[in-house]
Amino acid sequence: MVSIVRREELIKRKISSGKSDVNIGKKGIYEGLLNEIKRRLEQEKVIKVRILKSAFKVLGMDRKEVAKKVAELVGAKLVTVRGHTFVLEKARKKLRGKS
Repeated sequence: MVSIVRREELIKRKISSGKSDVNIGKKGIYEGLLNEIKRRLEQEKVIKVRILKSAFKVLGMDRKEVAKKVAELVGAKLVTVRGHTFVLEKARKKLRGKS
């Protein structure tokens, strides 16, 4: 389990790093892209995704809509949207209370 401080540190480091982990290009949002994002989330817990200009022409959505849609499709938490880049965090599993 990742502590809250460690999680926030991972998020800050990912936001400030220049390189994105996954790019959304002219193919738009497709099965292979979603599988790659899910795989990366399992490995790294926090990933940075960049939307290339060609994707906007294909998708017909603005950057925030694209980020929300991708987060919803992969079951992740949308942390932030900055410019054409957004950060996703792996959704935490809810702990069941004792009954």
